[in-house]
Amino acid sequence: MPRPTVPYGADADSRWLGVVMHAAFFLLLGGALARFLLRHPGEPRTPWIVALSVTLAVLHLLGPGRGGAARRPAWLAAVVVVWMVLVVLAPSFSWCAVPLFYAGLRTLPARAALALVTVLTVFVVAAQLELAGRFDPNLLLAPPAVAALATAVFLQMERHTTRQRALIDDLMRTRRELAASERRAGTLAERQRLSMEIHDTLAQGLSSQRMLLQAADRVWESDPGRARAHVRTAASVAEHNLAEARRFVHDLAPADLARGGGLDEALRALAARESGERLTVRVTVDEGGRTRLPPLPGRVESALLRVAQGALANVREHADARGAALTLTVLDDQVVLDVTDDGHGFDVAALAAAPAAGRGHGLPAMRARVRQLGGTLTLESAPGQGTVLSAVVPLEAPG
Repeated sequence: MPRPTVPYGADADSRWLGVVMHAAFFLLLGGALARFLLRHPGEPRTPWIVALSVTLAVLHLLGPGRGGAARRPAWLAAVVVVWMVLVVLAPSFSWCAVPLFYAGLRTLPARAALALVTVLTVFVVAAQLELAGRFDPNLLLAPPAVAALATAVFLQMERHTTRQRALIDDLMRTRRELAASERRAGTLAERQRLSMEIHDTLAQGLSSQRMLLQAADRVWESDPGRARAHVRTAASVAEHNLAEARRFVHDLAPADLARGGGLDEALRALAARESGERLTVRVTVDEGGRTRLPPLPGRVESALLRVAQGALANVREHADARGAALTLTVLDDQVVLDVTDDGHGFDVAALAAAPAAGRGHGLPAMRARVRQLGGTLTLESAPGQGTVLSAVVPLEAPG
């Protein structure tokens, strides 16, 4: 199978060899011309020798020029023909064949290149024997040995270059595949994050507004004061939801944490917002014997606040509870958030075996948030005995 041709002197891995061969060609050409002029001054063929030497130098210097692969064989043929005429007129130009070996091997397919090397070698042997004027075994064997050595070195470099190019192509392809895989993984992670954020902010806020507006509609005629109170509460929830949406778009912290009061203040603000006629929410903070709650990592505060929001949303929509409690406990190596309610409870095993349709992303989203921080989320409940949800997140030991 013919190997693909490569532009003469254009391969980056053998560029240095191309420079060496260029320099060697001009040195050999200049040396042969100087030798001829010193040994054969004033001969009639001298102008032809000089003209052909200049032509060969110009051809070699300019190279194939523009035109791509189509012009390279024609350029090489012109160089070889001019060189052969020079060798016929002056055998001392025969050693310029060594750089031409390189040019042929770089320009032609393998079989054609080897055929050219053979022809050039025959010309060199014939020229050297004519120049010596007698038979010399060294002149008969040395040129083929040099041609074989030059060809072997080039072919070995070509195989190494081909393997290196294949390795680079494999590495580039692997890097592209890895980048595509990372983009896909990032897209999936971002989708999961978006679904959790939307569930814990916009969806829960809209659910609260719907329930408040339904309650206002039921008592609109009989108790206008309570109806207006429900509407005002719904407006307050909508305002908070709008703030959450803006921070969600800008990927900022939850609105309650953005005020700078810490997780305990955010939980109290959440409890006040969720408390009403049907549900009362209390907050207890255990600082672990400290005088005040220590600062927690932002990711931990945000995740635990979202867990509390999701848990209270489930209490409000499914538990039919009258009271709920948020208990935050900060230990040396972990922080624990417990959400309890006095609702009707449920069978945890049955829920795990056959999750209720339409429950959305609540529990899975909470578990995912806690798991991302290396923590655990547990759920304890039984019919008629309320529910306890516990989120435990480890804290890094202080350095």
